[in-house]
Amino acid sequence: MTMRLRYEPSDPYVVRAAFTVLDSDEAVEWIIGRDLLADGLKGPVGEGDIQVRPVIDHDPRDVYILLSPPAGTALLRVSGRDVRAFLYETEELVPRGAETGHVDLDASLAQLLGGG
Repeated sequence: MTMRLRYEPSDPYVVRAAFTVLDSDEAVEWIIGRDLLADGLKGPVGEGDIQVRPVIDHDPRDVYILLSPPAGTALLRVSGRDVRAFLYETEELVPRGAETGHVDLDASLAQLLGGG
């Protein structure tokens, strides 16, 4: 399985993770909180559908991502180094704590109300 991470500054609180099974062109996309992914590098976090934790507490080499949709469960082991590098790049675009300055509240409200 491969994982592709994508970040959009216009939606600064989340990371989109696309998972593709080898020998398949079909990807399944999950939306993961950026803070959840970052905090999961340091220790176990998350409840419900998405949980993230280091393979060994405080070991930056690998991270487990547990996805628990209603249809089943998937436990994925990913490179902590790659996730850390990706998150560093997102923080170059939008520093943690500065997300509200990148959210277009009018557009978000219009979309929620069906006008956008």
